[in-house]
Amino acid sequence: MKRLLDFIMALGALLVLLPVIIIVAVLIRFKLGSPILFTQERPGLNGRVFKMMKFRSMLDGKDKHGNLLPDNERMTSFGTFLRSTSLDELPGLFNVLIGDMSLVGPRPLLVQYLPLYNKEQARRHNVRPGITGWAQVNGRNAISWEQKFKLDVWYVDNQSFLLDIKILLLTVKKVFVREGISADGHVTIEPFKGTNND
Repeated sequence: MKRLLDFIMALGALLVLLPVIIIVAVLIRFKLGSPILFTQERPGLNGRVFKMMKFRSMLDGKDKHGNLLPDNERMTSFGTFLRSTSLDELPGLFNVLIGDMSLVGPRPLLVQYLPLYNKEQARRHNVRPGITGWAQVNGRNAISWEQKFKLDVWYVDNQSFLLDIKILLLTVKKVFVREGISADGHVTIEPFKGTNND
């Protein structure tokens, strides 16, 4: 049932938001260059890796050795706007259409985090990852990793249609208020380094 609703709602959202998607894509091309899309491998349901799509929000600045500069040096005011309004997440609707993601679920994180989770934290992969989730409407990047994972696992254990609707409505509110976009001292949030407890 959830998969069917995800497909219908994602398809509807893409049709309604198509003009916005086109405008954002054009602006990214002129302000940040190409490629317009940022794709990255992320673990999904049961840890299966897929390619997540987002709109690009950073420049490709590199140092003299060819390594990418730190995020805060590559982020522009336009990129910050894309992230604060969550416009960079719109291509994720295509991931929902093809079944890699859900509209609501734990956010898909980096593949290199997989061996760092303890058993409880790893349960966040028992459901499809989402464009938004319980952790996103309860702090987003302004809360600690441990808090984020507790909220993710709580969602896994308590997911329901009504909870998903509540999260989607709260997400709309958060986008307008622009809360929890980044952690203190970071463009988004500091890297996860694992926890000591099992």
